[in-house]
Amino acid sequence: MFHCRKEIGSRSRPDWRIGFAIMLMLLLAAAGMAQVDPGPRGGPAVAAGVPIAGGGAGNPIAGLTAGEKDFFKNVATPTFAEVETVAAGLGPRFNLDSCAGCHIQPAQGGSSPRVNPQFARAGTMAPGNHIPFFVTPNGPIREVRFIRNADGTPDGGVHDIFTIAGRADKPFGCSIQQPDFQHQAANNNIIFRIPTPTFGAGLIEEITDTTIRNNVASDPDGRKRAFGISGRVNTNGNDGTVTRFGWKAQNKSLMIFAGEAYNVEMGVTNENFNTEREEDPRCATNGTPESDFGFNVGSIRASDITAFRAFMRFLDQPTPVTSFDSVSASSIANGRNLFSVVGCALCHTPTLMTGNSSTAALSNKAANLFSDLAIHNMGSGLADGVSQGTAGPSEFRTAPLWGVGQRIFFLHDGRTSDLLQAILAHDSPGSEAVHVIDNFQFNLSRQQQQDILNFLRSL
Repeated sequence: MFHCRKEIGSRSRPDWRIGFAIMLMLLLAAAGMAQVDPGPRGGPAVAAGVPIAGGGAGNPIAGLTAGEKDFFKNVATPTFAEVETVAAGLGPRFNLDSCAGCHIQPAQGGSSPRVNPQFARAGTMAPGNHIPFFVTPNGPIREVRFIRNADGTPDGGVHDIFTIAGRADKPFGCSIQQPDFQHQAANNNIIFRIPTPTFGAGLIEEITDTTIRNNVASDPDGRKRAFGISGRVNTNGNDGTVTRFGWKAQNKSLMIFAGEAYNVEMGVTNENFNTEREEDPRCATNGTPESDFGFNVGSIRASDITAFRAFMRFLDQPTPVTSFDSVSASSIANGRNLFSVVGCALCHTPTLMTGNSSTAALSNKAANLFSDLAIHNMGSGLADGVSQGTAGPSEFRTAPLWGVGQRIFFLHDGRTSDLLQAILAHDSPGSEAVHVIDNFQFNLSRQQQQDILNFLRSL
């Protein structure tokens, strides 16, 4: 969600005002006067050419070639939905057994569903495993990272929730144990991440580094400087190019993103990540990489991560609506204007253009992502203590807001399902968003605040 700062000077705001604002909001809510999150927008998840009023997400992008359409429909989409077995590479440690299980709200390729499959399917997917305290029936889907190693050095890596040790298809003698999450939590050593939506990911991949860098540096009216917004790009350590996928913009490309997720979330080794993360010889018995190209005489079968990459690459950006439920077009239009007026668009850039692409459907197109793809200091209230690439412990990528109208969980750890709370959480000590959130809280009427919430739920 938002990443930005306040339109009244540069003075710091006393901490007591944060508590006062929350108390006032609660009192107004009790009196039926406060602005409220309209909640996930109804209507179709997949728009399939319907009028803009029925917008949604999950379609392939228009303009694909016949071959690209065929691969998306008959190879990429079913592969993304495939449930993995141990023989196919699942484990020995894993968080879930399919891509679509995590990325399904409001359609395949999206974010965490309300009903958490980690909880609902644990008995059959990971029999004999303990369900940790942070995996709840009503979501969100979570991955766990440890901040520090036992010796105090930085960790930051994913520690998978489940093991294959209780499954009927496990190798004989496999008996590895789950991490002691309770102990790690008691030592304040765990943080969570939730799945990021992949709609429009191919458009994001095709935005040039120059476009991203120039947009971050642009400050024609001086408001970024006045507000204390100093975002920067995360970069690849070898060639210095802009990385852009993941909560901290730590991954360069969809192929890397797909290969890493396959190995980290499901334990499946592949061409990009070809060694097991758990090498207990009683459990890691498959040859690696477990997912690879099939080299047959006269034909080549695409590997799974190639299919994952194509699925994400060919997904269209979400379609916004002009009105929904009891929310009027005028409220949405006013909210869109106020979104820029208070400063949200200083980081949540409404549109960036793609460059020349080998996929014509992605070439020189408007990506209406509402993100600058840069990393920003979000303050101590959102810091997770983990560094990735050049992104530090309190830095996160400006989350793209397209599709937020149908999203259920917000912020990197899914701590809230309330869009208003997600906005207010950006107001934390050290955050670049402080001035913008002050503008939202103290310089707008309640109806204007509501218009911004309505606008966001229209996306």
